[in-house]
Amino acid sequence: MQLYNTLSAEERARLIDDAGQQRLTLSFYQYAHIVDPQQFRNELFLAWNKLDALGRIYVAKEGINAQMSVPAENFEAFRDTLEAYDFMKGIRLNVAVEHDDHSFLKLTIKVRHKIVADGLNDETFDVTNKGVHLNAKAFNEILDDPNTIVVDFRNHYESEVGHFKGAITPDVETFRESLPIINEQLKDFKEDKNLVMYCTGGIRCEKASAYFKHQGFKNVFQLEGGIINYAKQIKEEGLESKFIGKNFVFDHRLGERITDDIIAQCHQCGTPCDVHTNCANDGCHLLFIQCEACAEKMEHCCSTECLEITHLPLAEQVALRAGKQVGNKIFRKGKSEALKFKHSGQLEGVSLAKATDFNAGTTVFEPKTKTLRQRIAQKKVLVGKGQHYYSKSQVGQFILEKAELQLGDKVLISGPTTGEQELVVENMYVNGQPGTNAVAGDKVTMSVPFKVRASDKLYKILN
Repeated sequence: MQLYNTLSAEERARLIDDAGQQRLTLSFYQYAHIVDPQQFRNELFLAWNKLDALGRIYVAKEGINAQMSVPAENFEAFRDTLEAYDFMKGIRLNVAVEHDDHSFLKLTIKVRHKIVADGLNDETFDVTNKGVHLNAKAFNEILDDPNTIVVDFRNHYESEVGHFKGAITPDVETFRESLPIINEQLKDFKEDKNLVMYCTGGIRCEKASAYFKHQGFKNVFQLEGGIINYAKQIKEEGLESKFIGKNFVFDHRLGERITDDIIAQCHQCGTPCDVHTNCANDGCHLLFIQCEACAEKMEHCCSTECLEITHLPLAEQVALRAGKQVGNKIFRKGKSEALKFKHSGQLEGVSLAKATDFNAGTTVFEPKTKTLRQRIAQKKVLVGKGQHYYSKSQVGQFILEKAELQLGDKVLISGPTTGEQELVVENMYVNGQPGTNAVAGDKVTMSVPFKVRASDKLYKILN
């Protein structure tokens, strides 16, 4: 009985490409009393794995929180798996406006203490006494009321690229940080103001609205289904979007454009830009905003220190990371002294530029390499990685780490800036001498009509 993933992200991406099926990106949540979260988790995995449903899902005794990718042809069957549970009958599924077949490449269902880390003691207040849910039309109307205070309950890196006009956007890294901050800032308006709140899909506001009603706020409202549902409704009903910019999402897209307004800027040079990326140094992986020019110059790194690290041999990079926790446990999202143009909480929602069609030229870029989206659906094997490029002679140097390489082999050179480039090995130097065959551990140089970077991977195409 399979209860966990057995395929890598690359293998899954290849299967998705081969299948050629449209996939839907969606999210949903439900607070409920689940007696045995582990058993519930296993039941979901077995049911969803059969439907090729992928995503990141948290379950706890208090309910379920899910962001997923489902084949369009299996959508109704997927809904039936939810309807099998009484507490999920009629559940709202927030279907994304923009879809990406590779938004999720694994089915990960984790049992947690809570489905959202809110830091609250639920026994101290009635979590069912929630705020009034508003659809897009009603939400637009209440925003026009001068008696309204609207609060963004997302984190700084989310609200920085897009938010509702006039919203309070706390400079916080976690949801739990925003609760006491907002309670203190608005303590004098509990009786006479409309406290209107929103988040990505609505789940954070479900708990927050009950919390603030418990704190004494009389008029509490929340955006039903969050920004995801709002974007869908304004498109279907032809309503004005009072949300400007991008909606940050938690799959590999890192953003879904709602309007053409760009309200953020590159954290390294200040150019109008709202494209998030993760630092190419695997020991950092900092989430930040980077324009195309800085991505080229910095090779997708957040600092010169990280850039230098990515140029070290792989073994040295691994040694530097030894004994350290990875990712967000030690690195702050978008917070680094190296990012000179990071202005969390300071932007007023003024459009700095407009996003235009990338092919027609634009001030903001979508990455040339769409991560796994544009990976070639063919058999290939990793051979080694880039080391150096001699621009005058147009020669690239690689270190072979695994399979062997021969003259006449067809290869693929892939990297975040380089993209996907194919060529045939027509000449080759092995450890400084002309050669026809190279094996793991050899240094290989060959003619390459484009720049090779240390972050590039060298693959041999097998078919």
